[in-house]
Amino acid sequence: MIDLGLTKMAVIGVIALIVIGPEKLPKVARMAGNLYGRAQRYLNNVKSEVTREIELEELRNLQKEVQEAAHNIKSDVENSIAENLSEVQNAWHDTPAMEDISSASTSFSTVSSDDLARKAREFRRKKLVRNSAVPGWYKQRHGGKLHVTSGAARVARFRPRGNIQNSFY
Repeated sequence: MIDLGLTKMAVIGVIALIVIGPEKLPKVARMAGNLYGRAQRYLNNVKSEVTREIELEELRNLQKEVQEAAHNIKSDVENSIAENLSEVQNAWHDTPAMEDISSASTSFSTVSSDDLARKAREFRRKKLVRNSAVPGWYKQRHGGKLHVTSGAARVARFRPRGNIQNSFY
């Protein structure tokens, strides 16, 4: 704003004392201070109003961009669903003929019994490994391991809940 140093303020004060007089000088100085404060408050209000309007405009632009992006995503999803639905319908209507199915069943019958026995052993071994990680008593009590609990939580679960003093005596 205005660059007022100490010397300039002293010169203005001396001139005001001479022109206005010592009786009216305090009243004029008080009124000048009030006007200066009002001007500063007005400028601050204008600045804050301008920044609010700018932020509001930015938010409106952001909202438009988000709505456009959401609309684009919605249309992309609808298009992909329509494409997948048409593929499923085409696959449903283009099912293989009965002779293709019968030839496929004869190709499955050529699997040897050794292959079946080997696959059964692998399945049993994998099932044993998968189920042996959980103790049998826990499975019987809870019907399967749903979540992991710490050792302290398991001990606290089975501890009797009586008066602490009674448990020591």
